[in-house]
Amino acid sequence: MTIQLGFVVSEFNRDLTYMMEIEGKEHAEFLGAEVTETLYVPGAYDMPLAIKKMLDAGRVDAVVTIGCVIEGATQHDEIVVQHAARKIIDLSLEYGKPVTLGISGPGMTRLEAHERIDYARRAVESAVKLVQRLQ
Repeated sequence: MTIQLGFVVSEFNRDLTYMMEIEGKEHAEFLGAEVTETLYVPGAYDMPLAIKKMLDAGRVDAVVTIGCVIEGATQHDEIVVQHAARKIIDLSLEYGKPVTLGISGPGMTRLEAHERIDYARRAVESAVKLVQRLQ
């Protein structure tokens, strides 16, 4: 049985999240999984509602989040990632399905974000391994 993955992708910093999305899809294919649903949200902070809708529909075995939060002049990046990550964990536990964190940041520059595009690949790998081990 092929593992069905859902992607929730942030449109903020889309030049980077686009590359992350492509790398994540390629790695899913390499691992024998299939990305069957993709939802785009404005930013990482907006991911929990999309994740919940995807899990409610029940058509995926796991959800992979893909986002990039770059450091700004304030601590906004830290708040965004902290709260998004907390809700992502809560949803994973509530639904009993893996929801993996492919969000790079906080506290990084645009160059550092570019160097961390592989976070999407790591999140896909975690999702696939968790599905396999928890079945």
